[in-house]
Parts: sequence; structure tokens; C-alpha cells
Amino acid sequence: MRWVNRRQSGNVEDRRGGMGGALPIGGGIGTLVLVVVVYLLGGDPSAVINQAPSGSGSRTTTQAGPRDDDAKKFVAVVLADTEDVWHELLRRHKREYREPKLVLFSGQVRSACGIAGASVGPFYCPPDEKVYIDLSFYNELKNRFNAPGDFAQAYVIAHEIGHHVQNLLGTSDKVQNMQRRMGQKEANQLSVRLELQADFFAGVWAHYAQKRGILDPGDIEEALGAASAIGDDRLQQQSKGYVVPDSFTHGSSAQRLHWFRKGLESGKLLEGNTFAAGSP
Repeated sequence: MRWVNRRQSGNVEDRRGGMGGALPIGGGIGTLVLVVVVYLLGGDPSAVINQAPSGSGSRTTTQAGPRDDDAKKFVAVVLADTEDVWHELLRRHKREYREPKLVLFSGQVRSACGIAGASVGPFYCPPDEKVYIDLSFYNELKNRFNAPGDFAQAYVIAHEIGHHVQNLLGTSDKVQNMQRRMGQKEANQLSVRLELQADFFAGVWAHYAQKRGILDPGDIEEALGAASAIGDDRLQQQSKGYVVPDSFTHGSSAQRLHWFRKGLESGKLLEGNTFAAGSP
């Protein structure tokens, strides 16, 4: 991805070196099961946030090195590009795009959704309209999930921004209200549709990034690889050795690939109705 010397967003909050330490695992959740939950991108952070009381864990101080500075610049460039795209797209639909903040943290972070550890992975918190990322997740994406590359990392950000768009459009609230009246199986199905729409929105952003000529050969394949690597079926197979479709909350690898690719090919906001009959 051609990101060097491009505009950087001023909406990045660097909280690295603040709250540190790992969150304890509570509620009887085993390590293998937790892996499935915490490494899924963009889900409801309440499932694993607030597992530790305020003040738990040790506090550490870290110094950002040159590589960290480059990573911060990269994140700021990607965020700026999502701002440009979504301002224009929502303007076409007579909507206003309210720019979110993106918070970089290390170890733990306090959000309006509660206290979260790095194990949660990247997440979006609707109450404060902020995306939270511990950059160590990108090492997991590369080494654990075999999804390397800067555009795979950009996809992660674009997916979380997709959740922000859903929040602005009122979709997130509608889904949560419906889930309160449902059983777990049906609520999970709605979560899958919400996540797949965020993948579609990430694809829409990639569509315009490609048109703006900022992608290198192989970038799209990197994003597709990341989308495939974090499907519920693949993660469950890795962690438990079997797959339970009724417990999916983000969609299978095939579904995530399908909706990201659809957004990439169309670039049209209205083609991302993952809640329509027959979807996903």
C-alpha cells in the first residue's frame, strides 16, 4: 500500500504506555474457547471487556521506537483515507459523517465499553465512537493467522470503521434492540449479519482506495487473506478441533470473503444489505 507521505488523520489518540498488564480470564472460560472470542475482529467487546476490576493488573510503561512510530503513521494514513471516503459516500446519501477517534494502546485500555485487554483484539465502542487497537494484534495477524501485509492491517481498521458507519446509520442500535428479544442462536445470527456488513463496508473503502491508485500489486490478496483467516469456522477448527455453526458471531471464512469482495467490486453503499432475506 502506498501510504508514505500521504495525509495523516488528526484523530489518533496514542495511549501506549498507559494501563498495562494482562486481564485475568474469568467466568470459567477456557483458554482454547477464549481464543475464538478474542481474536475475532470488531465484535461486541462486552463479551470479554470488564473481566477485570478497575485497577487490576500491573502497570507498565513502554517507549515507542522507530517501528512503532511508523506503525502509528500508517494507522493515521489509513484512518485519514477512510475519512475521505466516508465523508463523500455519506454525503451522497444526504448523511453527515462524524469522524471517530482511533486509540492506540498497549496492554489495557479504558473505554466507554469498559476496561479491555490486548487479548480482545481491535474493537469499536459505540458509546464513545472510538476504535481501539493494540498494535501487537498485527503480529498475531501475521504470525498466528498467516495474514501478513500492510493492506491486511488496513482491512482491520476499515472493518472497525465499518462498525462506526453502522452506528451512525442506526443499524447497530436496531440490531441490539432486536437481540434483546431473541434467544442466543437467533441473536448470534444477527451478529453475523452485522459483522458481514462491516466486511462489506471495508470492501467499499478498498474499492475507492484502488480507484485512487494507492494499492500495490498483491494488496487485495492480503485483505482477502485476512478476511478468510478470521472466519468463525476456521478459528473454531483451530482452537477446538470442530465447528459449531450456531455459535458463529462473525461469519464463516467464505461469508466474510464474499461480502468483502462484493463491497470491493461494487463500491455502492446500498448493495450491502446483509439483513435481507436469503442473506448472508
